[in-house]
Amino acid sequence: MIRCRSWNAFLAPRRRRAVRGRSWLGRLAPLALPAVWGAVAVTWRLTCPLAQQDGLATRIATSVVFFTVGTGLVWGIRRGPARELKQVKAIAHATQQVLLRPLPPCLDGLSIAASQLSSARGAAVGGDLYEAVITPYGVRVVIGDVRGHGLSALGVVAAVLGSFREAAHDEPELGGVLRRLDRALARHLRERARDEHPVSGGRDPNSPSAEEFVTVLLLEICQAGDVLALNCGHPWPYRLGTRAERLAAGDPLPPLGTFPLPDDLPEHRCTRLLPGEALFLHTDGAEDARDAAGRFFRLEEVLAETALGAPTAPAAVIDRVHSALLRHTGGRLADDVALLVLRNDRPRAAPQSAEPGPCRTRPAPFSR
Repeated sequence: MIRCRSWNAFLAPRRRRAVRGRSWLGRLAPLALPAVWGAVAVTWRLTCPLAQQDGLATRIATSVVFFTVGTGLVWGIRRGPARELKQVKAIAHATQQVLLRPLPPCLDGLSIAASQLSSARGAAVGGDLYEAVITPYGVRVVIGDVRGHGLSALGVVAAVLGSFREAAHDEPELGGVLRRLDRALARHLRERARDEHPVSGGRDPNSPSAEEFVTVLLLEICQAGDVLALNCGHPWPYRLGTRAERLAAGDPLPPLGTFPLPDDLPEHRCTRLLPGEALFLHTDGAEDARDAAGRFFRLEEVLAETALGAPTAPAAVIDRVHSALLRHTGGRLADDVALLVLRNDRPRAAPQSAEPGPCRTRPAPFSR
């Protein structure tokens, strides 16, 4: 331990000098172009015989030389930042893909497509989240919307998605998954509040982050097509069959982060998804989008037109909604928009009763 401290003490002054050296180089960098330009001008004037002569030919030659040198310098200087910008964009895209990773085209017989439009220019993700995974209890799906939008909400998105990806496999009930999400959100907000406003005594500080919340819709699609749901302040999905029908299964709970969850979290059976039918999930940025005149986007009408005729591929449904949404808003979104479509492509089984049957078979308890 003593050796480690002495070695750090030995290296610390050298690190500080290196940082100061880099800072001075950064300050002098904008002066490099004028300095090179002036050096070329002085060298040309003092050493080139042509520069000592007068006349039109001399002025033309001088102009050509300076134009060529100036163009080369500007191109060389722009090439470095352009390369760095390209690398930064590639890193940001890879990071965003890890956070909101692309969904597979099929999960346990369900065709899936999803996408997001961020209101932050140049960002692929924002304050909306979604994920779908295969579990022993069926295909579980989450879609949510963080208060606020853009890049500032990415921390909350990462906390909620990370918790869902673990809890969806571990918890036999959707209520258990929801409680895990609630605890992960509360822990993230506490830690962020401490980082933003550190206080002494180990107390939790007052911070605007403590007022953040997340709307969440949890779904579980069983093998028979029954859909279980838990909703915390999120828009209910649409079922796309011969028509577009908005689903609802009771009053939703408050968004996560606003109030403690109740002791009882019953799952709601909101529908049975038959082969060929699809579920359309979205965040409120789709329905709240307005045009220049202040008119809301008519999402249900667009979905009703999409549902006409033969079953439409999930990716085609999203493309149609995206195109209509961007036309309506003129390409200027005030909030992030996430869309997710799941279509039941499982083979048609024997005729089923209208009443939903048993949704899941509990796996045997895990024994060590």
